[in-house]
Amino acid sequence: MAILDTYDPVNTLKPVSENLWIVDGPVIQMKYFSLPFTIPFTTRMTIVRLHGGDLWVHSPTPLDNALKAEIMALGPVKYIIGPNRIHYWWLRDWADAFPDAKVFIATGIEKMTKERLPSSYTFLEERAPSAWNEEMDQTAFAGSFLTEIVFFHKPSKTAILTDLIENFEHDKMHSEFLWCACRLTGCAAPNGKMPIDLRSTFNRKKVRPAAQKIASWPAERVIIAHGQWFEKDGQVELRRALRWAL
Repeated sequence: MAILDTYDPVNTLKPVSENLWIVDGPVIQMKYFSLPFTIPFTTRMTIVRLHGGDLWVHSPTPLDNALKAEIMALGPVKYIIGPNRIHYWWLRDWADAFPDAKVFIATGIEKMTKERLPSSYTFLEERAPSAWNEEMDQTAFAGSFLTEIVFFHKPSKTAILTDLIENFEHDKMHSEFLWCACRLTGCAAPNGKMPIDLRSTFNRKKVRPAAQKIASWPAERVIIAHGQWFEKDGQVELRRALRWAL
């Protein structure tokens, strides 16, 4: 039996709102510094269809033929997003599958890998580029370990995050040790937030403007990469989870 269950069905589109989908991916095993074991994480991708029909793909999960067919039925993939330095693994696979797409990455990814990056990419900045700034807002949450670019899809009022909030459910776990670790580090559902070890790599004063901007978004929902995402009360959940930085 797996230690952590996936959010089935995986590798298929799941509608969230108009022009907004998620894809739940596999469980990955992350090496944590020098520990002699890995830590399991569920994965999740978000896809936005912009007004012109182009697709914006955030934190891509594995791409198989069936999922590719579903994606192509939605529209052309134009933008592929690597939002922080630990969300990069499938960027090149997607870039190879959709050669007309442009890859945007958070700073730090280029230091993690060359093999998993396409030959051409653009760094994400504090402000949204003109390609999507009418529909998407964004900000940079910068720390000593990683910088995460956080997004807000205005039409659906949806905040899109990766590691700023993790929200692991007890019912998905088959390890009490793992559940205790989630509770101790602060990423246990239903009140998950940034794990305390990752939080320690951010300077509270420096990230406060970004935290305040995120908390000001009129979010109705919050999509995250790891664990159960928040389908309602989005702004309330953002303010709760980021209270330490506000």
